[in-house]
Amino acid sequence: MRKWYQALLFIMALAGVRVVELAGLAPAPFCGMILADFGAKVIRVDRTKVATGVDTQARGKQSVAINLKSTEGVALLRKLCVQSDVVLEPYRKGVMEKLGLGPKELLKENPRLIYARLTGYGQSGSYATAAGHDINYLAISGLLSRLGRRGEKPVAPLNLLADFAGGGLTCALGIVLALLERTKSGKGQIIDASMVEGAAYVGSFVWKSRRIGLWENPRGENLLDSGAPFYDTYQTSDGKYMAVGAIEPQFYRQLLKGLDLDAGVLPDQMSISDWPDLRRIFTERFASKTQADWSKIFDRTDACVTPVLSFKQVGSHPHNQERASFITDSSGEESPRPAPVLSRTPAEPCLASDPVIGEHTVEVLEEFGFTSAEIDQMLAAGVVECNATKAKL
Repeated sequence: MRKWYQALLFIMALAGVRVVELAGLAPAPFCGMILADFGAKVIRVDRTKVATGVDTQARGKQSVAINLKSTEGVALLRKLCVQSDVVLEPYRKGVMEKLGLGPKELLKENPRLIYARLTGYGQSGSYATAAGHDINYLAISGLLSRLGRRGEKPVAPLNLLADFAGGGLTCALGIVLALLERTKSGKGQIIDASMVEGAAYVGSFVWKSRRIGLWENPRGENLLDSGAPFYDTYQTSDGKYMAVGAIEPQFYRQLLKGLDLDAGVLPDQMSISDWPDLRRIFTERFASKTQADWSKIFDRTDACVTPVLSFKQVGSHPHNQERASFITDSSGEESPRPAPVLSRTPAEPCLASDPVIGEHTVEVLEEFGFTSAEIDQMLAAGVVECNATKAKL
């Protein structure tokens, strides 16, 4: 790791926080990446005898490979955990307890430890030990029933709502809250992050706005779920799309102006029975020009009409360029810049290539106080693996 990057860690929001992340899929790695982006030292614990990893969110982390099938490996992991600020654990309920590394055991040794448990269904309840994925968590949260177009089956929007918004991001929030509280009490605590509950919480607006009639119609027939013709996407003549969100009357008037439509001969905006006719008119009009044409027409207006950008387009969009909203790593891969932007202690994501499994085993163990002789002995016994073959930046 470059010295300049190490120096940056001391001016970042989570500088000085040490996190042990047990390797997992999707939500937990995202949580760990958030913490690393904002300055935490995140050590990912991988299993030995694994050729390649699947963590695409390993940015800024270090990797230690430990054989958790050995008693020595479990004892080593215990030492790493109790000398850290945060343990991030993505396993099903009971796995860590079987290893003797549950939160009760570790908090006895380190009362300041924050033990974050990120699972689909949480640590209690009849589904606590059940397998599942984003679509299952969304289904149980109630949100999936609201997602989809009129007359069609519910549709899961990628695996973003439960895995990442309700899972990784919500868990990161819980960790930061627990770190803040620890400054007052001096004590750690256990975080029970359920993706079902996290997704439902993200959907609080949907729940709490039912009483005002915003979701009284079936799926796909409401104001914000593609039911309204002025809140939808439309295909352009070149096969691309424009997004329309002209809800307020003043914005709707600008939408009609841009489309060169006379409000006097159109149905009232909020006449639900006329929405199919309005949708047909909008569809025909948007299909008459290219995405670039419509972008020029609506750019810098308050019509709430924007191009639907592909991943290839977002980095070159003027607004995103001006804000440097996307970053490029050392391999040339583009991805979103960490958010939100802090004025004094902004995130400074590591742009070096992601670590290979076990790349930092020796380096990390030395930082935890192990001698060279002890490390060599663990390597020889297969308790740990080191794959520090990558050229260091």
